[in-house]
Amino acid sequence: MGTQSLFESIPNFSEGRRPQVVKAIAEAAARTSLVLDTDADPDHNRVVVSLAAFETRLVAALLAATAEAAERIDLRAHRGVHPRVGAADVLPIVPLGDTTLEECRDLAQHLGEKIWAQLRIPVFFYGYGEGRSLADIRAGRATPNLGGPDLHPTAGAVCVGARPPLVAFNVVLYGFDLTAARALARSIRESEAGLRGVQALAFPLSHDRVQLSMNLVRLDETRPADVMAELERRGVSTGAQQVVGLCPAAAAGPAADGRLLEGRMAGAGARAGASRSRARGGEEHTALASRLEREAGDLAALAADQDAMLAGAERAAALVHVLRAAQVIDEELEAVLKSAATGLRAAITAPTEAVYRDRVAALDARLG
Repeated sequence: MGTQSLFESIPNFSEGRRPQVVKAIAEAAARTSLVLDTDADPDHNRVVVSLAAFETRLVAALLAATAEAAERIDLRAHRGVHPRVGAADVLPIVPLGDTTLEECRDLAQHLGEKIWAQLRIPVFFYGYGEGRSLADIRAGRATPNLGGPDLHPTAGAVCVGARPPLVAFNVVLYGFDLTAARALARSIRESEAGLRGVQALAFPLSHDRVQLSMNLVRLDETRPADVMAELERRGVSTGAQQVVGLCPAAAAGPAADGRLLEGRMAGAGARAGASRSRARGGEEHTALASRLEREAGDLAALAADQDAMLAGAERAAALVHVLRAAQVIDEELEAVLKSAATGLRAAITAPTEAVYRDRVAALDARLG
């Protein structure tokens, strides 16, 4: 096993207020990929869906979800605070495990060609290897790579690109009007000599609230905890923190409780194993399916603390052997569970390793 590359995608669709439309888009993606999360926001009128799969199945999932979005969303009637150019607005391709950004770019190119050929929606390529960003596209500084120059009358265009993992992190600000919040956002952007790897905007929310909305694009340099420390240093009074979509365990703080990427991957793996066990039938497989469904819920809700992440890594690694013994695992499912376990293991700090030396050694031996 392990001969194929594993990818994550976090497509953003321009709908966050109609649950039936959000459900239809997610269900279209779920036919061929593991749906890890669906995170809709009515103020932004946007939904972020997190998927994991091998290349062929991921392309099929994204193509189906894009078609569903194009059918159900009319940009001419769309209202929301988040900038957008399409019904299926952004389709990022992100590496998991040993997958490279070059492989992600190749997949993005292949996906974009299929979207234009089959759906006739113009495509912008952005991100790694493309020399332009989403900001360039949204500001009108780019034309579509495929199709155009006119956009689809109701579906707009699709932005497809490869990128490393990031964290979308929002914070409600107290005592700021929108003008002051936008000035704060400018001041913390990397492009304005602020925090490294931070892209920031400010948005008005319902009930007279103002939100600082950020993408943290270099997690080895700036994580949510670093942003909060900087805001505290500046004397900024903050309210609710929000992780949009999922957060890699290695960058996680309290706002990521229940939203760990690797926890959701392990949970999705357990849930897929439960479905396959139930389909096989028989007393033993039916009992296993019930246990796996409980395990799926627990792993999906994994807390962003060291003890929970170590236990999660152990459980994800153990699931590989459980599903293999039950003969309900395939190469893709094994890759998802191993990637989940490895990502959680990477989040374990040196002090935690010192406390749980034997457990960590046993985990490392199991992961090989």
